[in-house]
Amino acid sequence: MRSILDGGPFVWLLLALSVTALTVVLERLWSLRRDRVMPRPLLDALSGDGPLAPAGSGDLARLRGACAAQPSPLARLVVSVLDHLPWPKPENVAALEVRARQEIAGLERGLVVLEVIVGIAPLLGLVGTIYGIIPLLGDFGSNLQADNAFIAKGMSVALYKTVLGLLVAMPSLAAWSFFTKRVELLGLELEAVCDALLRRHYLRPAAAPGGGSNLTASSGAGGARP
Repeated sequence: MRSILDGGPFVWLLLALSVTALTVVLERLWSLRRDRVMPRPLLDALSGDGPLAPAGSGDLARLRGACAAQPSPLARLVVSVLDHLPWPKPENVAALEVRARQEIAGLERGLVVLEVIVGIAPLLGLVGTIYGIIPLLGDFGSNLQADNAFIAKGMSVALYKTVLGLLVAMPSLAAWSFFTKRVELLGLELEAVCDALLRRHYLRPAAAPGGGSNLTASSGAGGARP
Protein backbone atom coordinates (compact mmCIF):
# COMPACT_ATOMS: atom_id res chain seq x y z
CA MET A 1 0.00 0.00 0.00
CA ARG A 2 2.83 2.36 0.82
CA SER A 3 4.41 1.65 -2.56
CA ILE A 4 1.16 2.54 -4.31
CA LEU A 5 0.79 5.82 -2.43
CA ASP A 6 4.37 6.68 -3.30
CA GLY A 7 3.55 6.35 -6.99
CA GLY A 8 3.23 10.08 -7.53
CA PRO A 9 0.47 12.26 -8.98
CA PHE A 10 -0.83 9.60 -11.37
CA VAL A 11 -1.80 7.37 -8.47
CA TRP A 12 -3.64 10.20 -6.76
CA LEU A 13 -5.47 10.99 -10.00
CA LEU A 14 -6.55 7.36 -10.29
CA LEU A 15 -7.73 7.35 -6.68
CA ALA A 16 -9.74 10.49 -7.39
CA LEU A 17 -11.31 8.78 -10.40
CA SER A 18 -12.20 5.77 -8.28
CA VAL A 19 -13.92 8.00 -5.70
CA THR A 20 -15.80 9.79 -8.48
CA ALA A 21 -16.93 6.50 -10.01
CA LEU A 22 -18.10 5.20 -6.63
CA THR A 23 -20.09 8.39 -6.04
CA VAL A 24 -21.82 8.10 -9.41
CA VAL A 25 -22.59 4.41 -8.84
CA LEU A 26 -24.18 5.03 -5.43
CA GLU A 27 -26.20 7.98 -6.74
CA ARG A 28 -27.48 6.02 -9.73
CA LEU A 29 -28.35 3.02 -7.57
CA TRP A 30 -30.58 5.31 -5.52
CA SER A 31 -32.08 7.25 -8.45
CA LEU A 32 -32.80 4.28 -10.73
CA ARG A 33 -34.83 2.32 -8.21
CA ARG A 34 -38.12 1.32 -9.80
CA ASP A 35 -40.16 2.93 -7.02
CA ARG A 36 -38.54 6.29 -7.73
CA VAL A 37 -39.08 6.10 -11.49
CA MET A 38 -42.53 4.46 -11.42
CA PRO A 39 -44.10 4.89 -7.96
CA ARG A 40 -46.54 2.14 -7.02
CA PRO A 41 -49.36 4.52 -5.93
CA LEU A 42 -49.25 6.20 -9.33
CA LEU A 43 -49.30 2.86 -11.15
CA ASP A 44 -52.34 1.89 -9.06
CA ALA A 45 -54.07 5.11 -10.09
CA LEU A 46 -53.39 4.28 -13.74
CA SER A 47 -54.40 0.64 -13.52
CA GLY A 48 -58.02 1.07 -14.60
CA ASP A 49 -59.20 -0.51 -17.83
CA GLY A 50 -62.10 1.82 -18.58
CA PRO A 51 -61.91 4.88 -20.85
CA LEU A 52 -60.80 8.20 -19.44
CA ALA A 53 -63.56 10.62 -18.54
CA PRO A 54 -63.80 13.91 -20.45
CA ALA A 55 -61.34 16.70 -19.72
CA GLY A 56 -62.09 18.67 -16.56
CA SER A 57 -63.78 15.73 -14.89
CA GLY A 58 -62.91 14.20 -11.54
CA ASP A 59 -61.15 11.28 -13.25
CA LEU A 60 -58.45 13.50 -14.72
CA ALA A 61 -58.30 15.56 -11.54
CA ARG A 62 -57.52 12.44 -9.52
CA LEU A 63 -54.79 11.47 -11.97
CA ARG A 64 -53.25 14.92 -11.75
CA GLY A 65 -53.42 14.75 -7.97
CA ALA A 66 -51.64 11.39 -7.98
CA CYS A 67 -48.93 12.81 -10.25
CA ALA A 68 -48.46 15.82 -7.99
CA ALA A 69 -48.20 13.56 -4.93
CA GLN A 70 -45.65 11.24 -6.60
CA PRO A 71 -43.16 13.40 -8.54
CA SER A 72 -41.24 11.09 -10.83
CA PRO A 73 -40.44 10.52 -14.52
CA LEU A 74 -43.69 8.59 -14.91
CA ALA A 75 -45.68 11.38 -13.30
CA ARG A 76 -44.21 13.96 -15.67
CA LEU A 77 -45.01 11.79 -18.69
CA VAL A 78 -48.59 11.26 -17.51
CA VAL A 79 -49.02 15.00 -17.00
CA SER A 80 -47.78 15.54 -20.57
CA VAL A 81 -50.43 13.15 -21.86
CA LEU A 82 -53.17 14.78 -19.80
CA ASP A 83 -52.15 18.30 -20.85
CA HIS A 84 -52.50 17.38 -24.52
CA LEU A 85 -55.61 15.21 -24.44
CA PRO A 86 -57.62 17.81 -26.45
CA TRP A 87 -55.07 17.43 -29.26
CA PRO A 88 -55.32 14.74 -31.96
CA LYS A 89 -53.47 11.56 -31.11
CA PRO A 90 -50.46 12.10 -33.43
CA GLU A 91 -49.74 15.51 -31.92
CA ASN A 92 -50.13 14.17 -28.39
CA VAL A 93 -47.78 11.29 -29.15
CA ALA A 94 -45.22 13.67 -30.65
CA ALA A 95 -45.30 15.87 -27.54
CA LEU A 96 -44.99 12.78 -25.35
CA GLU A 97 -41.96 11.57 -27.30
CA VAL A 98 -40.19 14.89 -26.75
CA ARG A 99 -40.89 14.70 -23.03
CA ALA A 100 -39.83 11.05 -22.92
CA ARG A 101 -36.45 11.87 -24.46
CA GLN A 102 -35.93 14.48 -21.76
CA GLU A 103 -36.78 11.99 -19.03
CA ILE A 104 -34.49 9.30 -20.48
CA ALA A 105 -31.68 11.85 -20.61
CA GLY A 106 -32.31 12.52 -16.92
CA LEU A 107 -32.16 8.81 -16.12
CA GLU A 108 -28.83 8.59 -17.97
CA ARG A 109 -27.34 11.47 -16.01
CA GLY A 110 -23.89 10.55 -14.70
CA LEU A 111 -23.41 7.56 -16.98
CA VAL A 112 -21.19 9.61 -19.26
CA VAL A 113 -18.87 10.13 -16.28
CA LEU A 114 -18.51 6.37 -15.89
CA GLU A 115 -17.93 6.02 -19.61
CA VAL A 116 -15.13 8.59 -19.51
CA ILE A 117 -13.53 6.92 -16.49
CA VAL A 118 -13.63 3.56 -18.27
CA GLY A 119 -11.71 5.10 -21.16
CA ILE A 120 -9.10 7.20 -19.38
CA ALA A 121 -8.27 5.17 -16.25
CA PRO A 122 -6.26 2.45 -18.06
CA LEU A 123 -4.53 5.05 -20.22
CA LEU A 124 -3.69 7.16 -17.20
CA GLY A 125 -2.25 4.10 -15.46
CA LEU A 126 -0.20 3.24 -18.53
CA VAL A 127 1.15 6.78 -18.84
CA GLY A 128 2.03 6.72 -15.15
CA THR A 129 3.89 3.45 -15.62
CA ILE A 130 5.90 4.77 -18.57
CA TYR A 131 6.60 8.01 -16.74
CA GLY A 132 7.97 6.04 -13.79
CA ILE A 133 10.10 3.66 -15.89
CA ILE A 134 11.79 6.31 -18.04
CA PRO A 135 14.06 7.77 -15.29
CA LEU A 136 14.93 4.28 -14.05
CA LEU A 137 16.13 3.21 -17.48
CA GLY A 138 18.01 6.47 -17.85
CA ASP A 139 19.89 5.90 -14.58
CA PHE A 140 20.59 2.30 -15.56
CA GLY A 141 22.12 3.37 -18.85
CA SER A 142 24.35 6.04 -17.33
CA ASN A 143 25.57 3.94 -14.42
CA LEU A 144 26.17 0.24 -15.01
CA GLN A 145 26.84 -0.20 -11.30
CA ALA A 146 23.33 0.91 -10.39
CA ASP A 147 21.57 -0.94 -7.62
CA ASN A 148 19.49 -3.58 -9.38
CA ALA A 149 17.25 -3.99 -6.36
CA PHE A 150 16.45 -0.28 -6.41
CA ILE A 151 15.64 -0.41 -10.13
CA ALA A 152 13.45 -3.48 -9.69
CA LYS A 153 11.53 -1.80 -6.88
CA GLY A 154 11.07 1.33 -8.96
CA MET A 155 9.71 -0.67 -11.89
CA SER A 156 7.29 -2.55 -9.64
CA VAL A 157 5.99 0.75 -8.25
CA ALA A 158 5.56 2.02 -11.80
CA LEU A 159 3.62 -1.09 -12.80
CA TYR A 160 1.27 -0.59 -9.87
CA LYS A 161 -0.17 2.36 -11.78
CA THR A 162 -1.22 0.17 -14.68
CA VAL A 163 -2.81 -2.31 -12.32
CA LEU A 164 -4.60 0.47 -10.44
CA GLY A 165 -5.88 1.95 -13.69
CA LEU A 166 -7.38 -1.40 -14.69
CA LEU A 167 -8.88 -1.91 -11.23
CA VAL A 168 -10.63 1.45 -11.55
CA ALA A 169 -11.81 0.85 -15.13
CA MET A 170 -13.23 -2.67 -14.81
CA PRO A 171 -15.82 -2.01 -12.06
CA SER A 172 -16.74 1.25 -13.79
CA LEU A 173 -17.36 -0.63 -17.03
CA ALA A 174 -19.52 -3.18 -15.23
CA ALA A 175 -21.54 -0.41 -13.54
CA TRP A 176 -21.95 1.50 -16.82
CA SER A 177 -23.23 -1.62 -18.59
CA PHE A 178 -25.65 -2.40 -15.74
CA PHE A 179 -27.10 1.11 -15.56
CA THR A 180 -27.38 1.43 -19.35
CA LYS A 181 -29.46 -1.76 -19.47
CA ARG A 182 -31.45 -0.61 -16.45
CA VAL A 183 -32.38 2.67 -18.15
CA GLU A 184 -33.37 0.77 -21.30
CA LEU A 185 -35.72 -1.52 -19.37
CA LEU A 186 -37.24 1.35 -17.41
CA GLY A 187 -37.79 3.22 -20.66
CA LEU A 188 -39.70 0.26 -22.09
CA GLU A 189 -41.89 0.08 -18.98
CA LEU A 190 -42.62 3.81 -19.14
CA GLU A 191 -43.51 3.48 -22.81
CA ALA A 192 -45.93 0.64 -22.07
CA VAL A 193 -47.71 2.58 -19.32
CA CYS A 194 -48.05 5.72 -21.45
CA ASP A 195 -49.24 3.70 -24.44
CA ALA A 196 -51.96 2.12 -22.31
CA LEU A 197 -53.03 5.57 -21.10
CA LEU A 198 -53.25 6.90 -24.65
CA ARG A 199 -55.28 3.90 -25.76
CA ARG A 200 -57.78 4.39 -22.92
CA HIS A 201 -58.54 7.86 -24.25
CA TYR A 202 -58.24 7.66 -28.03
CA LEU A 203 -59.91 4.25 -28.49
CA ARG A 204 -63.14 5.38 -26.84
CA PRO A 205 -64.94 5.87 -30.20
CA ALA A 206 -64.53 2.13 -30.84
CA ALA A 207 -67.18 1.53 -28.17
CA ALA A 208 -69.66 3.97 -29.78
CA PRO A 209 -73.28 2.86 -30.19
CA GLY A 210 -72.88 2.79 -33.98
CA GLY A 211 -70.19 0.12 -33.70
CA GLY A 212 -72.46 -1.95 -31.47
CA SER A 213 -75.37 -1.65 -33.93
CA ASN A 214 -73.28 -2.94 -36.79
CA LEU A 215 -72.13 -5.90 -34.72
CA THR A 216 -75.70 -6.63 -33.67
CA ALA A 217 -76.92 -6.38 -37.23
CA SER A 218 -74.24 -8.76 -38.41
CA SER A 219 -75.13 -11.20 -35.64
CA GLY A 220 -78.77 -10.92 -36.53
CA ALA A 221 -78.04 -11.56 -40.15
CA GLY A 222 -76.03 -14.57 -39.21
CA GLY A 223 -78.84 -15.86 -37.00
CA ALA A 224 -81.40 -15.48 -39.82
CA ARG A 225 -79.57 -17.99 -41.95
CA PRO A 226 -81.09 -21.46 -42.00
